Order: sequence, then structure tokens, then C-alpha cells
Amino acid sequence: MLDARHLLPLLLLAPVAAAQVPGPRFTGKTLRFDYQHSGTATEEQVSLEEIRAEGDWAGPAGRLVDDTNLGKYLFQVVDLENQQVLYSSGFSSIYGEWETTGEAKKMRRSFHESMRFPEPTVPAQLVLKKRQPDGSFRELHSLVVDPASRFVNRAPITPRGMLKTHFDSGPAAKCVDLLVLGEGYTAQQSDKFEKDVERLGGALFATEPFKSRKSQFSLRSLLVPSMEPGISNPRKGIWRDAPLGLSFNAFDSDRYVLTYANRTLREAAAQAPYDALIILFNDRKYGGGGIFNLWATVASDTEPAPYVFVHEFGHSFAGLADEYYSSQVSYENFNPPGSEPWEPNVTALLDPAKLKWRDLVAAGTPIPSPWDKERYDKLDLEYQAKRKAQIERKASEEDAEALMREVKASTKPLLEGEKLAGKVGAFEGAMYEAKGLYRPEVDCIMFTRNPTFFCKVCTRAIERVIERLTH
Repeated sequence: MLDARHLLPLLLLAPVAAAQVPGPRFTGKTLRFDYQHSGTATEEQVSLEEIRAEGDWAGPAGRLVDDTNLGKYLFQVVDLENQQVLYSSGFSSIYGEWETTGEAKKMRRSFHESMRFPEPTVPAQLVLKKRQPDGSFRELHSLVVDPASRFVNRAPITPRGMLKTHFDSGPAAKCVDLLVLGEGYTAQQSDKFEKDVERLGGALFATEPFKSRKSQFSLRSLLVPSMEPGISNPRKGIWRDAPLGLSFNAFDSDRYVLTYANRTLREAAAQAPYDALIILFNDRKYGGGGIFNLWATVASDTEPAPYVFVHEFGHSFAGLADEYYSSQVSYENFNPPGSEPWEPNVTALLDPAKLKWRDLVAAGTPIPSPWDKERYDKLDLEYQAKRKAQIERKASEEDAEALMREVKASTKPLLEGEKLAGKVGAFEGAMYEAKGLYRPEVDCIMFTRNPTFFCKVCTRAIERVIERLTH
């Protein structure tokens, strides 16, 4: 149980060091730290909601301390006696994105969040830290959890929905367990959901490096049926009481799809082992989203759904940044000026000699790397203007997809014809900024809808996360 001894600020404790053999200090079960993350653009707070017991631990068994240095935040489980980090995980959050929007300058909001961790055998300190502009982490919140406490919610997980195993590659602790949740499907559409999972999961595992690593993944799906098909689309006056709370127009961005019903989502997902979540929603409208170590969302019935499924999973699974820079977003200074992004596929190029993917750059490749940005920008800005007009007149999805095909027909040959196409360098224009941020290659799944491949830098980043989860 929590007592006054355990509420001392962590700053009074000895420096934290990484544990070398943390395994025996855990029960093999999972606990979930549910909390409210609230604040404004200039200040934030975290407050405990509850500690929730789930099922068996499905995360990494060997590399419990996260060494990827990914995420805007860092979660740690710390041994109270020697201050060793027993478990850690980098992550990003809806709050972390929202605080960069204009709305955060005007009002306070609160978002429900969760961190899952292996259950310790004795009381341990839970610590949340936030990344600073220089890349270091500052403590944001800490508390002590005693797994023997009566305040740990150990109510059984209520069975809900229809759970299916598509393929199982072995013990959860040695595989990447991918769980696809269905949203906006009625009970009568369960067959459609299963086929959509097979089709889009097939697209993921037809893409490298997932194709070569498929034997290291298990795929399951869970459908919690809706009363009616689809999800809410406020811009068109469409409202649905979807069980998991998904809706278009997150942060007032037409195509961005999020849910704020985190606890409902986590209670449903706890029925299966998972390292990564994708929420597949039954809708014709193009849209989705992905936040690192949270989940990805994808529309099932739009023409580019296979591409979106892979692109958004790149965000949520490996912390990959969007490499495009002209599409409308609600963020303001998403990456603090003058700081190096933590995302593995974007750089501010503060010191070209220390480019973080320098080992993949061929000798003689200029840094920064030239490309016909002016010509590309002209084509892309024309597309953005047409797309904005479509949104304003509430155009059909068929019209929107026709416009996507039109821009692909013009930009694909342009990018493929670049002198440095397929070469790693530092190409200006990335992560919503036309100037000052650089991507690794001319084109990639994280830049346009044109290619069916990840660039070499993104591929390596994905493989690194797979290695950690399957070690």
C-alpha cells in the first residue's frame, strides 16, 4: 500500500541505473497504470486513476529496459532499494500532440492514458519523464505501487466481443503480438471484419521488413460489435455511438482519427496478449492516425487502405515521423526549433558531420542532398488547394480518391526520376516543415502514397523495435 515513506520525491533518491537481470523480480503478470494527463501549452500534470491487473505479461522477456531512445515520454519501473530501472518504455501520447496545437494555448484539457508493465514482486516506483529540447528527460510524475495492496484493481477482465487468432508464431514473450481491434462493424459484419484484417494484415506482411520477419509476429483480431456501421464524421454531421469511441476530425483535422476512450479500449484489448494495437474502422472515408507505442487507426474501405495500414503502423510501432510537409495539420512547432527530433527518420541537421544515419550514406553523397523540391512543391501545393476545396464542399470519397490518383500520377515519376532516388542522404522537407527538417531518402512510405517500400533508415528503425520485442 502507499504510505508517506513512498511519497518522497524521487529527486531525493540515488541516481537511477539500469538493472542487468530484472526478470526474477516480476511475477509474470501485467499491471496497468491508468492516469489522467492534463494541462495547457505551458504546463502539465499527471494524476493517478488506478492500478489495474491484467493477464499474463506479453511484452519483452529479455530486454526489459528500453534502449531505443524513442518517444516524447519515458516510463520507468524502479527498484526502491537500489534505484535500478527494472523496466522502461518510451512512448508518445495524444496529450503530447495536443499540447502543440493552437487549442492548447487557449484552454486546459485532460486525456486518459495507460502504461502497462510487468508486475513486480515487491513495491516499486513508477516514474513518468518528459523529453526536453536537448534530448534529456525530466521527471514529470512518480508514485509507488505495491502489488500486494488492496488498491490494485484485480477484478476479472470482462469477456466482450469476438476474438480470433489469425496466426500464432509462438510464446507471447518471444513474438511481436499484434492485435487488430474492429470499430464500426455490426455483429452481422463480423465476416467482413475478418476479411479486412486478412487483407490489410496481408499488405503489412507483404512489405519489408515485416515480410522477412513474419515468423516473429502473431496476429489476432478482436471485434466489439457496433449498433450501426461506421464512425463519427463531425464535418459531415455524421455521429455514431462506436464502442471504442473513434471519430474523424481529431484536433479539427479532417482525416485524423483518434479515440479518447482509452480505458474502454484497454479493457477490451486486455483479453488478448499484445505488443502493438491497430484499430481498423469500418468506413469509406480516407483517414487514420498513429502515435508511437499507443496505437494506429485505419479506415478499412478507402482505396489506399493497404498503404495507410502500413504507414500508420510505422508511426505507432517504430516511432517513425511523417516525412511529408505540405498537408494541413493542427500542430504548431511540433519539433521545438533548434532541437534534434527523437524520431529516427527525421533530422534537423544541426551538425551534418554527426548525421544520425551517416553510416548509411554512400561516399560522395552531398549533405544536405539536392532534389527538385521546387517542382515537387508546385505539384503538391496544387493538390492541397484542390483537397481543401473538396473538404469545404463535402465532396464524395470517390472524388477524393480520384484526386489522390491524379497527384500520384504526377509525383511518382518525378520522385523516381531524381538523381539520388534510392540513395540515403538528407533531403529538405519533413515532419510538417518545408525548411529546416530533413528526411533520409527522396521517397518512402512515410513521405508519399507512391512507394511500396520503407527507406533504409525506416527499415532499420523497424527492425530495431522487432529485435527488442523478440530478444
